[in-house]
Amino acid sequence: MTDKEPIVKHVYTADPSAHVFNGKLYVYPSHDRETDIQFNDNGDQYDMADYHVFSMEEVGGPVTDHGVVLKQEEVPWVSKQLWAPDAASKNGKYYLYFPARDKEGIFRVGVAVGEKPEGPFKPEAEPIKGSFSIDPASYVDEDGQAYLYFGGIWGGQLQCWTSGEFNQDAYKQMEAQEGPALSAKVAKLTDDMTAFSSEVQDVIIVDEAGKQLDSSDHDRRFFEAAWVHKYNGKYYFSYSTGDTHYLCYAIGDSPLGPFTYGGRILEPVIGWTTHHSIAEFKGKWYLFYHDASLSKGVNHLRCVKIREIVYDAEGKIKLADPQPKV
Repeated sequence: MTDKEPIVKHVYTADPSAHVFNGKLYVYPSHDRETDIQFNDNGDQYDMADYHVFSMEEVGGPVTDHGVVLKQEEVPWVSKQLWAPDAASKNGKYYLYFPARDKEGIFRVGVAVGEKPEGPFKPEAEPIKGSFSIDPASYVDEDGQAYLYFGGIWGGQLQCWTSGEFNQDAYKQMEAQEGPALSAKVAKLTDDMTAFSSEVQDVIIVDEAGKQLDSSDHDRRFFEAAWVHKYNGKYYFSYSTGDTHYLCYAIGDSPLGPFTYGGRILEPVIGWTTHHSIAEFKGKWYLFYHDASLSKGVNHLRCVKIREIVYDAEGKIKLADPQPKV
């Protein structure tokens, strides 16, 4: 295996969230499965129903599949679609955050708790109160305060919450057509990591002049797949631009933002979606992402890959090796 080949080929994997726990690299992806549901903007074809956890001692080395650690039928409030998850560790326990549709078809974020990084995970009976939309990403800062980022437009329903309450009719518009772009959301987590301890607020991304990115700026505006990591005292908020298929990042002085747009990490890959994470492991930094190369372009059957990244003198992110064009 090289860093540009799928980490596993026996199952389809996507939306990888990578963390280092106990000196080992763990990857928490979505688990794609075959379906005959037609592609649509609501993402119904992404009909995932469980989660696997993968681990490795070295990037490029053997990968252990720890099997299914959480199933849809184990979560009382879920109706369907266990989409992109994330994980965190605090107080000697491990937490798996996941989005899914509730019984009314509304996306919420749930949490499941485990004793080991590889699970299994026991879900809380209800979703996190005040949560909505998709793509949860956790970040535990050096002071112990934990944050949960989330949100995705179009099928992720973020555009349905602009009034503070769910509006089904907003599906028809998909996202704002003018004015500031819709923002990802963030809230502080309680010490037990299972609830919000603050109000949900916007994650603001601004341009070099300090102006919030516009909804028409599809090359730079947030679409989904929030991720936060810290490098050299700065907070990096990275995300997918969705329909333009870029992975971009912005830099700030606080985990709550605002964040100033910094550039692109990854150009378009094979397949419609792009979703990622960034982690340091054994002195090197890595980008974890997916494409649809294993399925030869089937957008809902994806595979996780890894590429090394580096930072220049200004803290800008670059791929260690040039990305081939697709």
